[in-house]
Formats: sequence, C-alpha cells, structure tokens
Amino acid sequence: MGIRILLADDQPLLRKALRMLLATEADLEVVEAADGATAVRLAAESPPDVVVMDLNMPGLSGVDATRRILADHPGTKVLVLSGLSDERTVRDAFDAGATGYVVKDAAHEELAHAVRTVLAGKVYLSPGLGGAGPATLP
Repeated sequence: MGIRILLADDQPLLRKALRMLLATEADLEVVEAADGATAVRLAAESPPDVVVMDLNMPGLSGVDATRRILADHPGTKVLVLSGLSDERTVRDAFDAGATGYVVKDAAHEELAHAVRTVLAGKVYLSPGLGGAGPATLP
C-alpha cells in the first residue's frame, strides 16, 4: 500500500500538474480537493497520510482546514504548499499544526522529498524560508 496524499488547491491546472508530478513516484497515491471544505470532508472519509495544503482557497482557508483535519486526525501530517513566503503566513501555518512548508516556486523534486520528510515525523521548510521556520516560533 502506498502513501496516501490529499492534495488541496483551488487552481485546477496546478492541482492536475502536481498530481502528475507526484504520480511519478510509484508509492504515492493522490486524491484531489478543490477547496478547504472538500479537503476536510475527504480527510474524514479516508484519512490521508499527508495533506498537501494550499493556504489561499475560497471558503474555508488552508489554515482553518489544517486545524480541522488535525483535530480529527492528529496522526495526519500537513505540508503547506503556498506562493506566500512571509514570516507571518509561515508562522500561521505551523501554529495551525503544519509540519512542513514548501513554496510554489520550488523545484518539483522538492515536493516529493518534503512529503517523505514530514511523513517521517520531521519538520520540512523550503530552503529560502530559513528565518521563518518553526525554530523561530515562540
């Protein structure tokens, strides 16, 4: 059985491209959600190993969806994938319970590596975000 990933992003083209990239890894199974509320529902129906979560989505934000998913499934890992890289946004994601943060301009190999890192119980932070990571959180 593979690693079950729930990919939540409101941009259909990006979501499909990410799914195709992740599908090149033989052990990764990807389910898609177009918004935060759908991500919460799908996580409740079949808890994923890792949620790859966009932050800016219509309706329920990625931060709020992260909180809800982790409240019901604390063993699930959440890896944020966002175009935002400011310290406040990164801090909010970790405060909500995310264990990793990847910026959307990262190389595609970084995403699979980040998924495996958070699944192993480690924190992942895109290299350019060094000053905004969990080590700097209060």
